[in-house]
Amino acid sequence: MPNGPLIVQSDRTILLEVEHEQAEDARHELAVFAELERAPEHVHTYRITKLGLWNARAAGHTAAEILATLEKYSKFAVPSVVSVDIEETMNRYGRLTIERSPDSELLLKSSDAAVMREVTSAKNIAPLLGNKIDEFTYPVEAWARGELKQQLLKRGWPAEDLAGFTPGTPHDIALDTEDWHLRDYQQRAVSSFVAGGSGVVVLPCGAGKTLVGAGAMSEIQTNTLILVTNTVSARQWKAELLKRTSLTESEIGEYSGSTKEIRPITIATYQILTTKRKSEYAHLALLDANDWGLIIYDEVHLLPAPVFKLTAELQARRRLGLTATLVREDGREGDVFSLIGPKRFDAAWKDIEAQGFISPAECFEVRIDLPEAARLEYAAAEDKERYRIAASAPEKHAITKRIIDKHPTESVLVIGQYIEQLEAIAEALDAPLITGKTPVDEREALFNRFRNGEPVLVVSKVANFSIDLPEASVAIQISGSFGSRQEEAQRLGRILRPKQSGHTASFYTLVTRDTVDQDFAQNRQRFLAEQGYAYTILDGHSFVS
Repeated sequence: MPNGPLIVQSDRTILLEVEHEQAEDARHELAVFAELERAPEHVHTYRITKLGLWNARAAGHTAAEILATLEKYSKFAVPSVVSVDIEETMNRYGRLTIERSPDSELLLKSSDAAVMREVTSAKNIAPLLGNKIDEFTYPVEAWARGELKQQLLKRGWPAEDLAGFTPGTPHDIALDTEDWHLRDYQQRAVSSFVAGGSGVVVLPCGAGKTLVGAGAMSEIQTNTLILVTNTVSARQWKAELLKRTSLTESEIGEYSGSTKEIRPITIATYQILTTKRKSEYAHLALLDANDWGLIIYDEVHLLPAPVFKLTAELQARRRLGLTATLVREDGREGDVFSLIGPKRFDAAWKDIEAQGFISPAECFEVRIDLPEAARLEYAAAEDKERYRIAASAPEKHAITKRIIDKHPTESVLVIGQYIEQLEAIAEALDAPLITGKTPVDEREALFNRFRNGEPVLVVSKVANFSIDLPEASVAIQISGSFGSRQEEAQRLGRILRPKQSGHTASFYTLVTRDTVDQDFAQNRQRFLAEQGYAYTILDGHSFVS
């Protein structure tokens, strides 16, 4: 009788015994198709989801492989209902295909007439199709390729898009590999994307997602539009492309609030793309301005909702999503799957760490108490205000200072949610502060000062993503966006780049005990538990004594 770390249950949940000797191996293989739901100390709960199974299928995994994983690590027999469900769910992917006829007409095809009849009779799908060619084939309206994939996914029949892509205007791009080369996992990510034509690459922060983008550009050799989170990110992308490829200054344009350059490689912000004037998107012409053959979505888990609608109309262009996590707090992972593409490559954070490409990290939760007066205010407050009171507890200031004192030779990021709290703690620490109101040039100057030896930098959520701070080795999270797992991934990612100093990264979260602050912290930590990181719980009183 096997005695593995898993218990597979008929409701498609999986219990993982954390202390079991095979737990890490099992966790690694579960990540291919299951999502972590709860992560207390001893037993973690995963759920097998349809989207997880379809992502696994699109990445080349089979139902037989997944069932073999469950059987290998399960303490008891896998329930037959789960086995059947996995096989039937994965079998749904690709039963419908979107193809292109010899005269370039889009077609929805299936070898299963019953499936075709089911989907074509749906009221949200029928208007996207033309008159039936035969019981296995329908023409697709030229504008409807993206929306059709969205609607089919909602019906539980994810289509495999085989209709191909416009080549775009050719443009020579070569990697300048005289003193560097793509790491093995980066090359595998590039190859997996190019083979699929569109989709998402999931890599830890600091593992070189920008280089995967550059590698894809060098393979596809076409005009490229790169969409990023903010202007600082745009300039970092430009600097990296100038350093790592044959591209020159004149070939790369910035399209942001301050600059409007359209060049063969154009880097634009999500913000500018979603800017409206008189209820109309003012910069939509950018999407067709240069016959793009590739569109790269940086931090695709943060893609604004309007960009999904715009992306639905870009299905003829290759699309690459880059992210550290597919978790979206708005629940639109299905739209990423159908409109950007399925997950093409995923690397476990601990695997990249083991290879020495990201720094090892220790995670700590420091629990503090609200003073009596604040507890009374907290008890009488509305729910949203309760979190602000708990997360902004002034007692966090002294503990932050003591943590910094414990790391006298390291670069420390203090990260938070509430501007008043950040202003107060920046003043108490006599440290510079970056918020959304900080002008771009000033942000870049402060980031450069930090890179060049400024010991402490206080930042709001503007520093959650796409900021390269290689020597940051300590992050102190004093407040966050409620229970955001994607934010937890980004904040840890700020300190994972390997250090010349050799320091292990230290990630502290300050949490107010017996409040919603503690509840939200548990949800945020699910992501880290999924990656194999464990939190050490520290009492604030003993920590600062």
